[in-house]
Amino acid sequence: MLIKWTTRRFSFDQPVDVFPALIERVRGAPARIEEMIRQKNDKVLSYKPGNAWSIKEHIGHLSDLEELHEGRIDDFLEGVKTLRAADMENKKTYAANHNSKSIEELVSNFRFARNIFVERLNSVNPDFLSQTSLHPRLNKPMRVLDMIHFVAEHDDHHLAIMRQILNVVPGKVSQS
Repeated sequence: MLIKWTTRRFSFDQPVDVFPALIERVRGAPARIEEMIRQKNDKVLSYKPGNAWSIKEHIGHLSDLEELHEGRIDDFLEGVKTLRAADMENKKTYAANHNSKSIEELVSNFRFARNIFVERLNSVNPDFLSQTSLHPRLNKPMRVLDMIHFVAEHDDHHLAIMRQILNVVPGKVSQS
């Protein structure tokens, strides 16, 4: 059983030297998704277990959040005291109707947005990684480095859910 994302607690105490590994995790999320969904048909990728999101909706959600990540980089650059808050109701994801989109479009959009995020982080001064602002939901100071870790953990959370869906989807024997 996977812990609910909003109940996760984080210790923001990693050394800045982990940046290359964290950025590699974040950069690799689209490729990991592509590997997971390879040769899966639309019925499998659109399957909604109960009232939960489908795999396509999870991918769309990750792409939807790139705007938030970009905005938080801006917040750090502007030196704001508290980072902008995420929409905890996920209105953008619910309104997007990701199941009506092709898997190629969803993955391509995510890859494109994520590459911008990664390249932006790769271009910053290393001292910027230690800049701190308050995370609004966690109500604790977060460095830029911690935000990258947070994004990587969030990616992994959704990838784990997608894997769980693949393990229970009806007719999974004939997915291709």
